[in-house]
Amino acid sequence: MEIMRITPEEAKHLLESQEGFIYLDVRTVPEFESGHVPGAKNIPVMEPDSSGRMQLNPRFVEIVQANFDKDVKCITGCQMGGRSMKAAGLLLEAGFSSVVDMRGGFRGEVDARGQISFPGWASLGFAVSRESSPEDRYEHLTEK
Repeated sequence: MEIMRITPEEAKHLLESQEGFIYLDVRTVPEFESGHVPGAKNIPVMEPDSSGRMQLNPRFVEIVQANFDKDVKCITGCQMGGRSMKAAGLLLEAGFSSVVDMRGGFRGEVDARGQISFPGWASLGFAVSRESSPEDRYEHLTEK
């Protein structure tokens, strides 16, 4: 199944529209807390195991399903664009019908030298929040 990718500019436009889009931040809790798209919901698709290696969150789809209808208009985003592609694919496979991925993520894609090659949300200067409502945080979203 092909995943539709949009730019941060397109994501910003959709989030500001009255079409009911949500931004699903699939980064880890510490990444989310260090700054995120205002109003984002945080459900990590990958989490560190006891040795610190990133592993797929086995409850990712289950938690999303518990909190959102399958027809939710969802934009997935992560730090640089890789994890959110994985998350979008998992959601589409699970039957979610309106999922798009934000290319470049929060920080932006980088080249081999570590230079931004495709800007992300924050590198474009869009609003960044360190605040979040309790209902947007992973700890709350896991309770459903």
